[in-house]
Amino acid sequence: MASISNDRNGRRRILFVDANGDRKTIRLGKVPRRYAEAVKVKVEDLVFANTTGHAPADETSRWLVKLDRELYDKLARAGLTKRRQMVALGDFIDGYIVRRSDVKSSTRLVYERVRRYLVGHFGEHCPLRDITPDDADAWRLHLLEQNLAENTVRRSCGIARQWFTSAVRAELIADNPFAGLVAAVKANTKRFYYVTREQADRVIDACPDAEWRLLFALARYGGLRIPSEALLLRWGDIDWDNERFTVTSPKTERHEGHESRLVPIFPELLPFLHDAFEQAESGAEFCITRYRRGTTNLRTQLQRIIRRAGLEPWPKLWQNLRSTRETELADQFPTHVASAWIGNSVPVAAKHYLQVTEDHFKQAAQNAAQKPRETSGNDANPKPDTAGGEDISSNDFNTLPKKTTPYAMQGASSDGRYRTRTCDLTGVIRTL
Repeated sequence: MASISNDRNGRRRILFVDANGDRKTIRLGKVPRRYAEAVKVKVEDLVFANTTGHAPADETSRWLVKLDRELYDKLARAGLTKRRQMVALGDFIDGYIVRRSDVKSSTRLVYERVRRYLVGHFGEHCPLRDITPDDADAWRLHLLEQNLAENTVRRSCGIARQWFTSAVRAELIADNPFAGLVAAVKANTKRFYYVTREQADRVIDACPDAEWRLLFALARYGGLRIPSEALLLRWGDIDWDNERFTVTSPKTERHEGHESRLVPIFPELLPFLHDAFEQAESGAEFCITRYRRGTTNLRTQLQRIIRRAGLEPWPKLWQNLRSTRETELADQFPTHVASAWIGNSVPVAAKHYLQVTEDHFKQAAQNAAQKPRETSGNDANPKPDTAGGEDISSNDFNTLPKKTTPYAMQGASSDGRYRTRTCDLTGVIRTL
């Protein structure tokens, strides 16, 4: 179906007849004979596919995806395949974001941020196929040089990898240049901060109204995510009789069975729920009503409240409140119970939430101090325990009742002490 022609100048051509009976030529240039033979096999498969109307073999399809632009364009001009679509980076990302109608508005904001990172580095009109793994590595280093946090860079790499995986599935590119980048978010224990109850009380006293006090208490004593879970909390979710309430969780709703969770009305939380309920307007649906606008920056307001309380804002303001509460609960209940109430898994809790506090060190020191002193092997005269509480010196072993000695003692020494002798099995062995 196809043949290889060798020109006098060492260049090679592949000759074939297409589905319409027309003779076509693909010029390969100065290439090894083995390379020309491999291309000839693929050309014959493409000609057969076009003639019969069937798809080419899977191996040929994968070969086309990975083919360099020059040879691919020659095959396309010969009518053996479709012209390759050259998609610009900016257009591809925009199309992807539009298609993802299933993501939340917060995720869409993250998408827009990562788009700025990519387009700002590679350019709006950079073809997807021109981005190499080396380019992806350089982009990651560029983000780090912008003083972005390590986890922010990792999340950005994960989203870029997700986008280019979609491009691979659409056969716009052969391989994902971001596939090798680390995307898993790591725990940063340096940003852990334990918010003590004394500090929490000072912040609550500095809150401007009952709703702000409830909002803070829901994070510190209820472990809710702010703002998503707190703003969705309705008065109808509060089961006063059974002392628990239902938390709707947008973050975990995509996981079956994790759309919501039950949380106890902890004693520390109860007064703030009562206070907000008494001050709520008649017919109010949500527990938090004043701060539901998307433009409200609760983090900035909390920083001002903390400073008003005479404290310095801690890292990760809202998450460390949840982390503090889960650490408290894990000290009182099994870890899986604490995780169920907070709304995360045990591995996530251990990695990102549970803290080692100063109280843990103090408690360990107190336990060590209260532990009874054990007899050391270096003691000259160890005192045996006695059932009756009598004080028997080490030289009075002869006077011990026999019922206190579990084994028969034989062979008294010159100082009056007994030695425990193992059983003599010589006679037993001889009889076997």
